[in-house]
Amino acid sequence: MKITRIRVYQVDLPLDKPYALSGGRLQYSDLDSTVVLVDTDQGLQGLGESCPWGATYLPAFATGVRAGLDVLAPQLIGCNPLYLDTLNHLMDRALPGHPYVKSALDIACWDILGRFSSLPVYALLGGRFNDGLALQSSIPTASPDAMVADVALAHAQGYRTHSCKIGSGVQADLRRIEALLAAKSPGDRLTFDVNRAWLPAQAIAVMNTVSDPGVYFEQPCETLEQCRRVRAMTRQPIILDECIHTAADLYYACESNTAQALGLKIGRVGGLTKARHLRDYCLQQGIQMNIEDVGGSQIADTAALHLAMATPAPFLRASWNACRHHSVVTAEGGHSVDQGSAYLTHGSGLDLTPRMEVLGRPVALYE
Repeated sequence: MKITRIRVYQVDLPLDKPYALSGGRLQYSDLDSTVVLVDTDQGLQGLGESCPWGATYLPAFATGVRAGLDVLAPQLIGCNPLYLDTLNHLMDRALPGHPYVKSALDIACWDILGRFSSLPVYALLGGRFNDGLALQSSIPTASPDAMVADVALAHAQGYRTHSCKIGSGVQADLRRIEALLAAKSPGDRLTFDVNRAWLPAQAIAVMNTVSDPGVYFEQPCETLEQCRRVRAMTRQPIILDECIHTAADLYYACESNTAQALGLKIGRVGGLTKARHLRDYCLQQGIQMNIEDVGGSQIADTAALHLAMATPAPFLRASWNACRHHSVVTAEGGHSVDQGSAYLTHGSGLDLTPRMEVLGRPVALYE
């Protein structure tokens, strides 16, 4: 089998309401997503997506995806899409780094592999360990009362794990934390996600004030080394997210006992092939995961959920669905959401049908 054509589409995803994170220093009102369609000489087609969360959240940006695809896509014409490790090796040689660029192509080739095998992608990633997949809500930075109201709304919609975005300073964040813990419904779990906004001293001051053993703090500081120093002086479990880009980052985080859980975003690490490797290492080390993607539509969400489906339930905390924050439907099928849980369809590949009227005309074509 050979790749014969790669089409690239740009899709705007306006958020249903403005979204603030990292204590409010990062603000977003829309996302710019890139969708790829990969065609083969056997008539099979694969669908993938890469959608950075704006240009300020990570060292990744939407126009960078499309510029990188202009380098990579011509290299893949004529390659066998079923040889996923070979393709990733080729992409890494053609464009070192820039994993977010490669994610859409890698996902599309997994979709082709599933369709070729007449199996859902989760079957190829390890099998079906779950029925429904618990989702976590994502609560933007706001006043304590507004964040309490957002958590209450998410709870009413069936969500039981809530990622609450903080990071604007010790006193302001303590007020948010106290209000959210006081209003927490029985059975709910709270994560306080700082998105790298604290200095180590701030992280230590806030985290050592919280006594609830069920509370996790996510990515308190900018770097892995800063988080390691915070870990040495605090007791609350830490989820690492934005500072884990490679397998080497994860190995160090585990060896230094910095990470008690991992936010595994497939777009950040380069797609399903590399995310699977990190997932498998977490299984060996006893590290729980939130398996999700950085942003995007049904395509990116579905791909991440396939990896979550193929992960034993004790290792899953929750997944996040970016679709909850916008109303653009780029593809039919893949998965559905009901009462805070996601349910995959079980057709071949990702079991998605692109909505060409939404994708529009390709912004680039390679053949």
